Amino acid sequence: MYRYSDGQISLTDFQQLLGMKLREDNRWVKKAQIIPWNKIEVRYAALFPSKTGNVAKPLRLALGALIIQQEYGYPDEELTLQIQENPYLQYFCGYPCFDDSKPPFDASLMVHFRKRITPEILAEINEMIIQEARDDKDDDDNDGNSGTMIVDATCAPSHIRYPQDVSLLNEARENAEKPVDLLHDPADGKKPRTYRKAARKAYLKYARSRKHTAKMTRKAIRVQLGYLRRDLSHIDKMLQGGKILTLRQAQRLETIRNIYEQQKYMYDNHTHTVPDRIVSVSQPFVRPIVRGKAGKPVEFGMKLDISVVDGWSRLEYHSFDAYNEATRLQEMIACFG
Repeated sequence: MYRYSDGQISLTDFQQLLGMKLREDNRWVKKAQIIPWNKIEVRYAALFPSKTGNVAKPLRLALGALIIQQEYGYPDEELTLQIQENPYLQYFCGYPCFDDSKPPFDASLMVHFRKRITPEILAEINEMIIQEARDDKDDDDNDGNSGTMIVDATCAPSHIRYPQDVSLLNEARENAEKPVDLLHDPADGKKPRTYRKAARKAYLKYARSRKHTAKMTRKAIRVQLGYLRRDLSHIDKMLQGGKILTLRQAQRLETIRNIYEQQKYMYDNHTHTVPDRIVSVSQPFVRPIVRGKAGKPVEFGMKLDISVVDGWSRLEYHSFDAYNEATRLQEMIACFG
């Protein structure tokens, strides 16, 4: 039975036990050598305490598995098989020698790893890696204040359908019809009428038109707003009568209400802008990000500030709301210095 290393692995020792030579320019070998595993282990070993039962997995194995999964996007089961079969991945995860007799752990443990090593902890570990590299460079250069910092803002696009007011209202209406069906009890009498067939027919008539004039669009919005308002009123009556929604259903209902209020405001005021505009029912946190690019002036997703120093990239700031990156420039420079 092998043991995992709790620190830096010697590539020479690993190769001798493996019986073959690993390429030193392999990316996983190079990554393993630049990560300060010992410091990370000391800082976060408490995340994986040894208690009664099975021996806890080392932090290096858990963190290494998460990094590999992020790199390739493997499902949990495939990830364990890849680590089992690949000596480079085993070296990266802290194996003292190659062992393909069994997977490194049960795939279900990945859920446990993701809960323990949160995005905040990963950000701290990333800072430790960058600081370690900068310290090594400063020792070589004997000048801790030199260097170049490149800063840029970008957008991580979310996979959503391009938002149009009519289609968004139609989707909100379809989602509002589900609570009506779920909350209705035949013992309460006749089910409230939602006119879903007529609403769907009205939407398809608009969607299938080759040209959408401003007048047609405004009419379609007014019609969908009317159907959505009716559905929301039915739901309110049911809730007032003692019906209960699950937390997830209540959150979706709140999103639908906000969409209705925003679309009603824009319709009444003949405008296309509203604060914190919702463009997706399933991802209400996504906001329009104006980029000003030719052919694609607006993107939908998280806005990011990225800095690059000596080849090391750092995520400085991120937000789904639009912001002026120049206001954060001083903070980024202070972190660099």
